[in-house]
Amino acid sequence: RQQKWKSSVSTQAKMPPCDFVPEKYESYPYERMQKIREQNISPALRTYYKKPLLLHQGHMQWLFDHEGRRYLDLFAGIVTVSVGHCHPKVTMATQKQLARLWHTTNIYMYPAIHEYAEKLTSLFPDPLKVVYLTNSGSEANDLAMFMARLHTRNFDIISLRGGYHGGSPYTLGLTSLTPYKHGVANGFGCTTTMLPDVFRGPWGGSHCRDSPVQTVRKCSCTTGACLAKDQYIEQFKDTLNTSVPKTVAGFIAEPIQGVNGAVQYPRNFLKEAYQLTRERGGLCISDEVQTGFGRTGSHFWGFQTHGVVPDIVTLAKGIGNGFPMAAVVTTKEIASSLAQNLHVNTFGGNPLACVAGAAVLDAIEEDGLQKNSEDVGTYMLLELAKLRDKFEIVGDVRGKGLMIGVEMVTDKDSRHPLPAEEINQIWEDCKDMGVLIGRGGLYSQTFRIKPPMCITKRDADFAVEVFHTALQKHVERAA
Repeated sequence: RQQKWKSSVSTQAKMPPCDFVPEKYESYPYERMQKIREQNISPALRTYYKKPLLLHQGHMQWLFDHEGRRYLDLFAGIVTVSVGHCHPKVTMATQKQLARLWHTTNIYMYPAIHEYAEKLTSLFPDPLKVVYLTNSGSEANDLAMFMARLHTRNFDIISLRGGYHGGSPYTLGLTSLTPYKHGVANGFGCTTTMLPDVFRGPWGGSHCRDSPVQTVRKCSCTTGACLAKDQYIEQFKDTLNTSVPKTVAGFIAEPIQGVNGAVQYPRNFLKEAYQLTRERGGLCISDEVQTGFGRTGSHFWGFQTHGVVPDIVTLAKGIGNGFPMAAVVTTKEIASSLAQNLHVNTFGGNPLACVAGAAVLDAIEEDGLQKNSEDVGTYMLLELAKLRDKFEIVGDVRGKGLMIGVEMVTDKDSRHPLPAEEINQIWEDCKDMGVLIGRGGLYSQTFRIKPPMCITKRDADFAVEVFHTALQKHVERAA
């Protein structure tokens, strides 16, 4: 039986019912798990919360801990559980394949990789029809950089400040968030340019972004002309004119920045940045690791929301619903640059991954998850915007579909990040009331809401009510 527990915070919000009953937890006691964590697991792998959760089972949008407590998962294993924890369709397909064939590497043909390659590339516009399968987003971005350099015979790659493109030595050069940087040489040939952040950056206003919720900043734009976009494009041109050679290998950007807290650019910024990159001989890379597979709601891929077609697209996270897989999708011409020498990925595109990936695509379609992302995401954004209007510390609410950021500030005028201890308390209170939320931004000041795409409006109501209670508690503490 599911155990009832008393939160340290009382809330009027009633957790939506769930008829799934988790198995009884039968592994080591919590204290022993903690000891193993301290002694045998790298301290670089950090945990969330003062008392880390010991999770034991998952079902769709729900997670259960070792004591049987249920949590609404609004972070989806860092934006990775796309269709739901242990989605029956994906589970069944993978179990069947598990008993048939695990691994041969792609030196032989096997059905899964061909079926999946056809299915995946059918979702892309021409000429993006060739896929190279890998195991993680860092690997995919690493390969995209490599391909851009090989194909153009140029070396320099531009990325946006605040971007996160992976933690491998190669991709760390593109990743532009200090907490992820280590004091070792990296990023040779990588240049960052100003982030067109319409909330925190020097320019921005109340009409700039493709979101149901705009910033509270005033805007002097006229219809069809965005002054903020023009200013940020000038900065991009400045980077091209001062920091890189006359020809570049490429420009990479996430359609909406993920780790940096769902940061969105002004409309048409990417379109113009792509054009400027191509004029310099560079390829345009869209990092869809978090924005892909229908999460933005209006479109299947994030780049489509900007009206562009990239030269290379990288995919990971939601592609496998938690199965370690990733992909680079590009044109036949660019793909052939890599084929001049050997480039092998032992586990990339293994039968298990391809079957899991195909089942994920089926589940997205059959469960109507892109539409659900749009409907529930828009509803949730508008509800959260009401909290922004009510609380001084909620500086910005933004996003599209089920990719949402709530940026916390000391006050709306200064936009100073809310101190860590205050954010931590709000975050812990939400967890105690049964809602798990992610964190992001340079100062870890932004709550990241990116749940499995199967959540309902009822779940959204519960989550917003819990968040409201946690904010109310903060106000009372401050007083």
